[in-house]
Amino acid sequence: MLYAYTLETPAENLCPITAQVQGAVAESGVTDGICVVYCPHTTAGITINENADPDVVTDLLLAYRKAFPDRPEFRHMEGNSSAHARASAMGSSVTIPVRNGRLVLGTWQGAYFCEFDGPRRRTFYVSVIAG
Repeated sequence: MLYAYTLETPAENLCPITAQVQGAVAESGVTDGICVVYCPHTTAGITINENADPDVVTDLLLAYRKAFPDRPEFRHMEGNSSAHARASAMGSSVTIPVRNGRLVLGTWQGAYFCEFDGPRRRTFYVSVIAG
């Protein structure tokens, strides 16, 4: 089953989406299988990381800004090459096991939509597959 969700994103952030993803799993009725979360955008991504301490998101954004700064030698005419680099490094999807109708995430883990070139209206997809 494929579900689509839309977000209004800020300029740059990791937006928590675990609740929407778990909602798709619940609605699908799948008790055991896998869940794939996918972002069809070239300046945004999907990741799993700690969801207990908001400073982790702050630190990750700082690390990505330092690792992929805007550079005057970038040639892409839209001026968002660093966002493309960050999204490529982050990745466009994650796969999460499903057991007993629940996402199999670690105690401190959550799923995030990663915006690097907002603000925008973005869509992400969740596919839940019985296994």
